[in-house]
Amino acid sequence: MSSKKQQARGFFDEYEQLEKLSKLKDPLEKLNSKINFELFRETLNKIYQKTERKSEAGAKPYDYVLMFKVIILQRLYNLSDEQMEFQLNDRLTFKRFVGLDFSHKIPDTNTIWTFKEKLKENDNERKLFDCFYQQIEEQKLIVSEGKMVDASFHEVPRQRNSREVNEKIKKGEVPPEWKEEKNKHKLPHKDTDARWTKKNNQNYYGYKNHVKADVGSKLIDNYTVTDASVHDSQALEPLLTEKDKGQALYADSAYTGEEQETTINKVKMLNKVHEKGYKNKPLTEAQKENNKNKSKYRVRVEHIFGFMENSMHGSYMRIIGIARARVVIGLTNLAYNICRAVQLLTLSRERCVQSVKLGGY
Repeated sequence: MSSKKQQARGFFDEYEQLEKLSKLKDPLEKLNSKINFELFRETLNKIYQKTERKSEAGAKPYDYVLMFKVIILQRLYNLSDEQMEFQLNDRLTFKRFVGLDFSHKIPDTNTIWTFKEKLKENDNERKLFDCFYQQIEEQKLIVSEGKMVDASFHEVPRQRNSREVNEKIKKGEVPPEWKEEKNKHKLPHKDTDARWTKKNNQNYYGYKNHVKADVGSKLIDNYTVTDASVHDSQALEPLLTEKDKGQALYADSAYTGEEQETTINKVKMLNKVHEKGYKNKPLTEAQKENNKNKSKYRVRVEHIFGFMENSMHGSYMRIIGIARARVVIGLTNLAYNICRAVQLLTLSRERCVQSVKLGGY
């Protein structure tokens, strides 16, 4: 049987393939059309301040916005640095999103890793998050008719340490044997910041993403990162700000307690936290009904974590240390906000079109 003869590669093959991908509704093309990534350039320039080049020899650094889009892609698809390099070489949609074509050199694993390492300094990932949040505030996407708080686990590779070693790590100590010359390559691969915890009879190892989000828009407006053992309620204070004054705060019963009530009252928010039953003092029917009404708003925060787990391919992180955890979690929250903003802008556009059809404008 003779095989079908392949045609020689044409000059416009790449263009035609991209045209087909556009007709198939490439989601990254939509993202590019809705979000002007140039808005991050000023912040990126401040973070990656250029030093004077001694000569023009050698490869020039990649454009900062291009590299920023690379690490946003990583978070959207939860890819390792190695996987990211491969996909940039392999997928046309990825190339088009970041602004590369077949003639361009692709950022390798080390380049991607080095770019992210700079974000560990001076809360740089937070500056990028705040930069975009300012834009969505100006777009009036923040409704500010209530806030909701919750936390989710971000697991990391589990450490197989002895019980004695784990006890030292819990106390904030580094096992002396890890500092020995023969083990000098071992310590960088050991996470002394991550912690174990148990919830609903399931063990978790890693970190926690504590978020405060706008009830109406489901956009994250603040976050903080801790190890997994920190109770949700302990992260409440850094999440609330004076800008929340007068708004309702919705949260599950994990955020109840005198200390939490004091924190909520301090910023003058309306306490809509679920009431909690205790031994020999169960909730009354009225309290249960009240909790049920609050759940209609509080449950919306679960949509955020659900999107991260499903649409963004999970929250597992391939990192070591809380400094890198802050970067990855901060970028995850930013990538979520970018996707959510696109959804809201699309909905807004559709409503305007529908209103025009109905004679509303």
